[in-house]
Amino acid sequence: MYRFFFDTVLTRIDPERAHHLAFVVIQRLPLLGIGRAVRRITRPDPSLAVTALGLRFDSPFGLAAGFDKDGKAIRGLGQLGFGHVEVGTITARPQPGNPRPRLFRLLADSAVINRMGFNNHGAAAARSRLAREASRATRPVIGVNIGKSRVVDVDDAVSDYLESAALLAPAADYLVVNVSSPNTPGLRGLQELERLAPLLSAVQSAAGSTPVLVKIAPDLSDDEVRRITGLALELGLAGIIANNTTLSREGLTTDSSIVEAAGAGGLSGAPLAARSLELLVLIRSLVPEEFCVISVGGVDTAADVAARLDAGATLVQGYTAFLYHGPLWARSINRGLAARRPAPVAQSPAAE
Repeated sequence: MYRFFFDTVLTRIDPERAHHLAFVVIQRLPLLGIGRAVRRITRPDPSLAVTALGLRFDSPFGLAAGFDKDGKAIRGLGQLGFGHVEVGTITARPQPGNPRPRLFRLLADSAVINRMGFNNHGAAAARSRLAREASRATRPVIGVNIGKSRVVDVDDAVSDYLESAALLAPAADYLVVNVSSPNTPGLRGLQELERLAPLLSAVQSAAGSTPVLVKIAPDLSDDEVRRITGLALELGLAGIIANNTTLSREGLTTDSSIVEAAGAGGLSGAPLAARSLELLVLIRSLVPEEFCVISVGGVDTAADVAARLDAGATLVQGYTAFLYHGPLWARSINRGLAARRPAPVAQSPAAE
């Protein structure tokens, strides 16, 4: 039913407007009196629960940063079945992001190009809201993704990230340092070790007991990924998120004129699947079992998520397929994962 609605209605609406309409419904879900009823049919099977980062996740499958930029729909998203919700990217300064249009569907590739530019209301505005959500007994795990304010020079990035970390770490279950979005000028340069090391060290100190992870780009070379992974281990970070959107446009099915008309921005969705899996396998080969590796990029089905878990992912995130599959997508993933788990073996009377 949703796919029919998507094909006949949503594809005729500007993608960012369609996103806003869906977001408002999800945001108000807990207030409509049906949130608990929805939760009864979307609650992950107890067998899916995992422990990571010192936290209990109802499911290893969660929502990547980008959908809920200010942490306004956490409860509604949790009621849809996501085991964790990563909000943001949040910056120290409020900012409107890049000019519209800035979100484009590539339907033939089940992909999206975005150049949103970290549009959000800033860390100070998010702090009290996230603290309220964190205090609720029934909620998903809350990750907070922080990035550099556009008006701040790259040379002053550390102090900018520190401002966000100090405000938001107390309200976060885990904190993510985003240095990999292609839509903020100079941001990806922070992945260079001489810049990244002091940045991660400073944020980790400011975060206190809150676990800190770093999110990397899929466009890094394998050697660069090895060096960043080594740095993360050296600093004692809690984990790595692999990966963000890509600048590549290789191998797309969508007509090249449509891709060119969309212009600059990060590509997400199915075309990232192969590289995302490659990075997961590479990072897992370099880190101990307890090091958290969150895999994101190109997951669509429960089989995709299971493949990431089998390849060593601690947790898996999705986003773009949510736009294509609709509100019951997380439920479908969780049900598929539960169905793949072996049934418990009943003991015979003689064994009791």
